Amino acid sequence: MLQARSIQLARCRDQKFGSGMVATGCESETVLGLGRGRQSKAAGLRPRSPWCDLYHFLAFSFLLLALTLAGGVSVAWADAGAPPAKTISASPAAGDKAEEALKKLPAVSDGVHLDDGGAHATLSFDLSHPVDASAFVLTHPDRVVVDLPEVAFRIDPEAGNAAPVHRRGRRHSHSHATGFSGLIHSFRFGLFAAGKSRIVINIAGPVRIIRAAAEPAAGDGKTKLVIELAKTDKASFEAAAHKAVLQAATEPEPKPADLSSADAAGNLPVVVVDPGHGGIDSGAIVNGLLEKNIVLAFGKELAAKLRATGRYKVVMTRDSDVFVPLGGRVRIARDAHAALFVSIHADTLASATSVSGATIYTMSEHASDAEAARTAEKENQSDATAGVEGKSQPSRRVSDILLDLTRQETRAYSHVFARTLANYWKVAGRLNKNPERSAGFIVLTAPDVPSVLLELGYLSNVKDAKSLVSPEWRDATTSKVVAAVNAFFDSRGVTAAHPIPPGSIPAAAATLDAAATGSVK
Repeated sequence: MLQARSIQLARCRDQKFGSGMVATGCESETVLGLGRGRQSKAAGLRPRSPWCDLYHFLAFSFLLLALTLAGGVSVAWADAGAPPAKTISASPAAGDKAEEALKKLPAVSDGVHLDDGGAHATLSFDLSHPVDASAFVLTHPDRVVVDLPEVAFRIDPEAGNAAPVHRRGRRHSHSHATGFSGLIHSFRFGLFAAGKSRIVINIAGPVRIIRAAAEPAAGDGKTKLVIELAKTDKASFEAAAHKAVLQAATEPEPKPADLSSADAAGNLPVVVVDPGHGGIDSGAIVNGLLEKNIVLAFGKELAAKLRATGRYKVVMTRDSDVFVPLGGRVRIARDAHAALFVSIHADTLASATSVSGATIYTMSEHASDAEAARTAEKENQSDATAGVEGKSQPSRRVSDILLDLTRQETRAYSHVFARTLANYWKVAGRLNKNPERSAGFIVLTAPDVPSVLLELGYLSNVKDAKSLVSPEWRDATTSKVVAAVNAFFDSRGVTAAHPIPPGSIPAAAATLDAAATGSVK
């Protein structure tokens, strides 16, 4: 490849030529040696005469013309000690290939705009390149869901709750608590599954989707994803939502990344680690701290330590920032024939910032107290947050008849592990004043898998928030969770050679209850 070199180039910039060609070069004050400019001391060059400059310019122009006639141009400039120059081909085929390669990469979105007039609203996202989009509506609550290929959203996760809004030419700010005051109440965005992103828009009333598509932005040549909504009647909205539900029922749910790896671990008991929320569902957000990130870091470290014992198969419901439905998490545990399920979360309570410490929850149709009921209601909204329609549950009457004995035994083991975990946790971390509670958490409904939900602490409490992001705290507390898991299985005599014995709850529970009330070293 022919290259031209200019001795007067010292700083880099793009230079445009005819036919749309661009060369990136480094210069001092002039381009292509036109004029004297400053000389490069690093190159040890001496001043030249104007005739020399003219000679080099004519020679360079001749080379440029010859290469253009040959069908392609590559120009690179560099001075001594300067960074390597870019090489850009003017070949149409190469340009098409570059455009195709760009489309295969996740699009990047770094801006969002809302224009809401109350009866008509347009929500648009800036994109690095076009993507395909499909949209549908859901009820209970009323939502608009937009599915996309994977998009890297470089936008404040709270933008859809408290960002300024453009409305009829004026700017309005709305609080996080109340959301926006027009047709769109709030919106959120994020990764929904591997290779798939989603935008969920909470709406103030029935709407119809006018369009949801990527299109060129006016004037600047960029791309925008435009979601345009308008008010409609309730009957039309509900009919559209019913159609979407029927279609969604045929789609498979996300699977965990490492479920297959657990199958190769022999006959070891399976422990499922379930970092809550993820992807489009951020969970609690306080002062820039995202629950989904905190619990994922905790879950990864816990899983690694459990694997390091050599005593367990470990399955994570998610090991990246993706969303997994609540029912999908339960199915993961059951499909893996799990012997223990630990769901990890972090709470927030803005009205009582003094409340702190970890809490361990077990499953119960009736909440142990009002706080447990509040927490379960909040965690059970995860599917709605991500735009997932809740799947119908089996009849309680049939379920009770078929699974009552198994459920009772399973819940007894769940309570035993919760008590053990609380006892070990208090050595390394703070416990809530009422650390063992129960409520109707959907994620704890596996009838044959002992399950607990561990709330690590409160993001709304200053001390807890500091601990939750501390590597030292995470190391200490995950180690105690591993110790509690070991004690739980030790009390049941569970090893690779001796799987979990059926119907052994009375003796095992008594043994472990005694251990849990003693001191832990």
